[in-house]
Amino acid sequence: MHALNSVNAAVDETRMLESSWLRQVCLDAGADDVGFVSVNSPALAEERPHVERAFPRTRTLVSLVVRMNRENIRSPARSVANHEFHHATDEANEVARRVVAVLERAGVRALNPPSGFPMEADRWMSERMWVVAHKPVAVAAGMGRMGIHRNVIHPQFGNFILLATVLVAAGVDVYGQELDYNPCLTCKLCVAACPVGAIGADGAFNFSACMTHNYHEFMGGFGRWVETIADSRNGRDYRRRVRDSETVSQWQSLAFGPNYKAAYCLAVCPAGTEVIGLYQNTKKQFADEVMRPLLDKREDIFVIAGSDAEAHVRRRFPQKTVRPVRSSLRPRNLNTLLQGLPLSFQPQAAKGLEATFHFTFTGTEAREATVEIREQRLQVSRGLVGTPTVQITADTEIWLRFIRGETGIFWPLLRRRVRVRGPLRLLRAFGRCFPN
Repeated sequence: MHALNSVNAAVDETRMLESSWLRQVCLDAGADDVGFVSVNSPALAEERPHVERAFPRTRTLVSLVVRMNRENIRSPARSVANHEFHHATDEANEVARRVVAVLERAGVRALNPPSGFPMEADRWMSERMWVVAHKPVAVAAGMGRMGIHRNVIHPQFGNFILLATVLVAAGVDVYGQELDYNPCLTCKLCVAACPVGAIGADGAFNFSACMTHNYHEFMGGFGRWVETIADSRNGRDYRRRVRDSETVSQWQSLAFGPNYKAAYCLAVCPAGTEVIGLYQNTKKQFADEVMRPLLDKREDIFVIAGSDAEAHVRRRFPQKTVRPVRSSLRPRNLNTLLQGLPLSFQPQAAKGLEATFHFTFTGTEAREATVEIREQRLQVSRGLVGTPTVQITADTEIWLRFIRGETGIFWPLLRRRVRVRGPLRLLRAFGRCFPN
C-alpha cells in the first residue's frame, strides 16, 4: 500500500509515513544516504527545544548525507577544497529542498533549515546562530558517529560528507538506530595535522583556536577586519596591519563565499570502508601523499596572541607564519560571558594554576558565579561554590567592557567598580587563561 492515501490529501499531521517510501524520496532527490529519528528520541533531548522553536509540528527529523569528493578536500590549495565545500553545501540544501517539495505536494508539512550558512546572524554572541544542529541529528539517525575531531564519520563514506536535516510534521513507521560502534580509528592523524593544535590527543577540543584560524573570514573574523579598517589612520597604516594577500582573500570570501583556512582534520581522516584502503595498504604512502603536503605548507596561521594555539604553531610548525589577532568572542551579556568561558579557556596557559574564583556581579545583571581551575580543567558553576581563593565583585557592564577589551582594569579598580580580595597574581594568571 502506498505510504500516502492520496497525493492531494489535505494536511494531516497524525499520518504515518512508510520509511521505505520516504527513503526513496530522499535518494531520488540526490541524497547519498538517509536516516530517520523521532523528535522524542532521548538522544535529541537538548536539541528538541530548538527544533520545536523552528517548526513546532515536528514529529520526525530526516538526516540527509551528501558525499564530498575526497581528493578535493585533501588538496593543500584552499581554492580547491573550499570550492568542494561550497558546492556540496549547495547540493545538500537542494536535496533537502526537493524532499520538502515532494512532501508538501503530498500534503505533509515539512521544513528544511540551511545545511550551513546563512544562519540567524541577529543571534550572534547572544545565543546559538544555527537553527538545527545537524551532527547530533545524524548520529541519532544512525548516519555515523562523532570522531575525536568533532566531525561525523559515516561508516562507508567516512567524514567526507555534508549533512542536511528536514523537519517533518508526520511520523515514520521505522526509525533508525544509532550505530553500535564508532568508525573513528582514534589514529590521531587529525591531532597531528591541525595547524593550531585544536584537537588534543586526549580528545579535548580548543574551540577558540579552531574558530580563530579556520573561520578567520567568517563571522567574528570578518568583524575584526572591519574594525581594523576603522582603526587604521590611512591606507599606509592599513597595509601595515593587513597584508595585500589578506585583503584579496577577504574580497574573495565576500564575492564567492567565505573560505575556510583549513580543514586538515577532515582531509587526513582515513575512516570509512570506502576511504581506509590507502591507509591500510601503506601508511607511509598515505603520509607522503595526504599528510605531508598539509604539514609542510607555508601559510599564515591566525591565532589569538598569548594563546595555546600561538605556542603550538611556533613549536610544531616553524615554517608557518604566526599572525596574532584579537579574539572575536566578545560577550554582550552575562549569560554569553559565562557560557563562553569554556570556549575561550586555554588549558596550557592554565598549567600550574589551582584556584577557585568567586564572582559577584552587580548592576544591570546581578548574579553570582564560581569559576574553578584545577589540573588544567575549567568548571563554571552558578552561585558561590566552595572556598574561594580569589573573590571578585564587579559592576557587570564594566566587567563586560573589560573582557571585550574596551576598557582597562586600572580605573575601575581605583574607583571600586571592581573589587578584588585575594592575590592579584592569581587574577593575572586567570586572565592568561582567557587571552583576548
